[in-house]
Amino acid sequence: MKLRNDFIMKKNTVITISRQYGSGGRELSQILANKLGIKLYDRQIINLAASHIGIDDMNYEALKRFEEEVPPLPVKFMPFYMFGVSGPQSLNDKIFNAECEVIKKLAKDGSCIILGRCADYVLKNQENVYSFYICANDDFRTNRGKTVYENKSLSDLNEEDLKRGGYYSHYTGHRWGDAANYNLTINTSYISLDQAADLIIEYIEKYKKIISKLVR
Repeated sequence: MKLRNDFIMKKNTVITISRQYGSGGRELSQILANKLGIKLYDRQIINLAASHIGIDDMNYEALKRFEEEVPPLPVKFMPFYMFGVSGPQSLNDKIFNAECEVIKKLAKDGSCIILGRCADYVLKNQENVYSFYICANDDFRTNRGKTVYENKSLSDLNEEDLKRGGYYSHYTGHRWGDAANYNLTINTSYISLDQAADLIIEYIEKYKKIISKLVR
């Protein structure tokens, strides 16, 4: 499929991708960015957020640990992002708040793809934002764990997903991977990553055509 950004990109269009570890979500996001000729933001977001709050002496891996180290959820949980906090904030919370501001600015500045970091929630209800969840079955993920992720086991991949799920739940109050949070869930076990990217493009194209007819 040749570069396609004429119809989709008439207005700023933001695509958020959430993914199971081992589903090929990052690679798919890069394929999608190449097809549309737009930027993909992933690790840059946490570095921009850290700079925003004056942290310039931590590398990515150190900052990533702060993302993952969230306290356990209380029985009666109020979503952090919706209600905020009173009193002093932890560094984790400061980084999250800064990431939210970075994500909003990136979405405002131009069409892009944002990988992870609760972007589907941060940008929910905004016009021209489309959110997708990428998953795969255990056999597919096990194979990618061996061939792509330096021989990681399925247990290793699931452990990473537990961290992602905990982070998402802590800051949004929603269950990570719940299909209700996304425009579309795609299982990459049954189609290639290139086909998955085309499917996302076709979904957005058809959605925009339907909406344009409704508002005429």
